[in-house]
Amino acid sequence: MDSVLFLDRAEWRILHFAGLAIFLGNVIVTAVWKALADRTRDPRTVAFAQRLVTLTDWVFTVGGVALILSSGFAMAHLMGWGGFEPAWLRWGLGLFVASGVLWGAILIPIQIVQARMARDFCDGGPIPHRYWTLARIWLWVGIVAVLLPMVNLYLMVVKP
Repeated sequence: MDSVLFLDRAEWRILHFAGLAIFLGNVIVTAVWKALADRTRDPRTVAFAQRLVTLTDWVFTVGGVALILSSGFAMAHLMGWGGFEPAWLRWGLGLFVASGVLWGAILIPIQIVQARMARDFCDGGPIPHRYWTLARIWLWVGIVAVLLPMVNLYLMVVKP
């Protein structure tokens, strides 16, 4: 065991899988939940879902990412892969970063705008057309942002 990292490889792997379950579980369930709430077109339901999308992203998505990255880098260190020598590891990290870029550059800014809009219609007011335009963009970019870490999961398990 590497005394600098305090845990052995199996313990880091457990944390890695826990982070993966929290991260992927949240982004998939949140996307489905938000899409179903949006389909109701009920301002109160849409506003409530939008508020919770932001909350669950901060708690579960960010928490899952922190666990995935810290445990992933720790396991790479313990395996002696400091330079990310296996190609599958580089591809996996690249896909994870690409997903993060989509979240940071497109999805989170849309969520912030939609959350602000939702405050205006949470009491039952009309939902502006712009909300629906942003919701479509959020859904389609979100699908890509979720598929990338799912391909990453395949790479990490199969290690081609």
